[in-house]
This record gives sequence, structure tokens and C-alpha cells, in this order.
Amino acid sequence: MNNDSTKYIASTKDDEIDLLALAKTVWGRRKLVFRIVGGFFVLGLLIALLSPKEFTAKGTYLPQTSEGGKAGGSLSGLASLAGINLGGMSGGSEIPPMLYPKIVGSIPFKKAMLTAPLQFEGIDQTVTYQEYYEEYYSPGFLGYIKKYTLGLPGVIIKAIKGETEAEEVVNKEGEMITVSGEELRHFKRLNGQISISFNDKEGFVELSTVMPEPKAAAQLAKYAEQLLQQEVIAFKVKNAAEQLKFTEERYQEKKREFGNIQTKLAHFRDRNQNISSSVALNQLEKLEAEYNLAFSVYSELAKQLEQAKLQVSKDTPVFSVIDPITVPAEKSAPKRSMILVVFVVLGLVISLGIILGLEYFNTIKEEWRGT
Repeated sequence: MNNDSTKYIASTKDDEIDLLALAKTVWGRRKLVFRIVGGFFVLGLLIALLSPKEFTAKGTYLPQTSEGGKAGGSLSGLASLAGINLGGMSGGSEIPPMLYPKIVGSIPFKKAMLTAPLQFEGIDQTVTYQEYYEEYYSPGFLGYIKKYTLGLPGVIIKAIKGETEAEEVVNKEGEMITVSGEELRHFKRLNGQISISFNDKEGFVELSTVMPEPKAAAQLAKYAEQLLQQEVIAFKVKNAAEQLKFTEERYQEKKREFGNIQTKLAHFRDRNQNISSSVALNQLEKLEAEYNLAFSVYSELAKQLEQAKLQVSKDTPVFSVIDPITVPAEKSAPKRSMILVVFVVLGLVISLGIILGLEYFNTIKEEWRGT
């Protein structure tokens, strides 16, 4: 047997001896392992039992979007000949679904969510989201511990500085929105309670909300759904109204041009009834061609004007509901079995780390004494 094989076998035996020695060491200190793992098990059990319950309500929708490029097909071709660009009238009249999370995360939307009417067990009347968290909500034992341990620096800073000053935000209409310090705290909580995502592959939107009680979670999700639809409809109606104004202006403009050309052609025919010269015929053909083009654009604009008026007054649902919002039957958090498993594994890892650390420290200590 060569030297390499001998070294390999020797190193393998050393590894086996080390593993066996490690196992013996751990077994010798098994009481310490059981104590640490048991302590972490009890801690995990307490956290699992004392953690507040959370319920998640979800809804899945299919947004209704317009088919771009078809609304003004014949008009666009004729209008381009007259130097008018109507390409923007056929598309861009709706908010893209991928921008829905931006709407939900906006200050005006979250400010409106604070007024969501909710019903809770033990409260006889319907209260708003803001009223519930300011007057009725209790974070529980773990919440108070977190507040006065991890959140203690923030509590101290708040006590020193006092209430946060109001913040002014400019909304999309140019009006000033005032946001107080209390509202900012509600907004931060809402960021973790409301989520919306758009699946670009399947084309559906999923909205979900989290609340301490199942009925309140469903009510909050329903209110968020209604607010989102109102925002999308308002944008769509506003865009349609702008298109109506643009179409009406172009219609009046082409109506005047058509009237002028019509009058010009009538006067030319009256003046040249008995003249058959080539120059006069050529001029007549030009006037008739100009008249026909103006009439085509004018008539198409008249049709488009009626369509724009119908579009403004049309009230259609924005979402096709795939999975409606229902009151959740089971809690979504805390997952007690997962918490227990995590704490037991964490206790086992920490106990092994302590044992290995002690063994390493003892080895170093013995070597230092031997020298």
C-alpha cells in the first residue's frame, strides 16, 4: 500500500475519532443540552400562545382593460391627412394594473382607508379603522414587551420631542393634504396589513388584508376594493372627459372649415355655370376633392364625438371578480407549530455551540497551563 493511501486512511480514522469524541462530549453534557432546548421550547410555546391572532382576507380580480388602437381607426387615417394626430385617443385611458400597488400605497388612499367602517366582537357599534386602533385595540402582552424593550428608544425620543408635527403633502390635484403624526403611525401599520399584487403572466390582481378578527379583515378588504375601483373609474372618466373636450374642439374646428369650403364651392359653381375651360374644371375638381376630404373628416369627427359622449356616461365595472372576498375561517398567524420547531432547533444549535465553545476554551486553557 502506498503512502497516499496510508495518509488517507489515517486522516479518515482521525475524523471518525473526532466525531466520536464530539458525540461523547455532547452526550456527557446532555443535561445542559436538555435544559437549553427545554428552555427554548418553553419560550417558543409562550410566544406561540401569547402572539395575537391574525386573519387574512383575499380577493382575486381580472381588470377590464380597453383594446387599444381600435376606437379611432378610420378617423385616425382621415385626420392624419388633415394634419390632426388623434393617436392618443385610442389608448392610455385607464390606469395599468401594475400601477395598482402605487395607488394603494399613496397618501390619499391610506388616508381614506382610515375611515373604513369595521365591526369587532365586544364592540356594539361600527367603528372606523382609526377609531379602533386609537380607542379599542390592545397589542397584548408581547406587544407591550416589544414596545418597552425593542421600541423603548422610540418611546423615549417621542417623550422628549413630543408629538410629531403635522406634515403637508401635495396631492395630484394640487391641493394640500395635512398628515398628522398619529396618521403616519396608522399608515405604517396599513403598509403591513394591505397588499396588492398583479400577476402579469396570468393577468389577474390579488388584494389581501390582515386584521385581528376575520370579519374585520373581510370588511377592510372590501373597503379597499371599493376605493381602488373608485380611483380607477375616476381616472377613466377624467380621461374620457378630456378626450371628449378634445374631440369637440376638433369637431367645431372642422365644422367651420367644412362650412367655408362648402360655401366656396357653391360660389365657384354659381360663377362658372356656363364655362367649360380646362382651368375652371381643374379648379372645380380641386374644390370638390377638398370638399370631400373635409366632409369625411367632419362626419367621422361627428361620430367620434357621439362615442366620446357615450364613453363619459358609460358606467361599467372595473373588475371581474374571480375569487370574491370572504370572511376567513382560519387564522393565518401565528403558526404555532412552526414557531415551536424554530425555537427547538435554535436551542439545539445554541447548546451545541456552547458545548463546543467550552471544549475549545478548556483545550486552550490546558495548553496554556502546559506551557
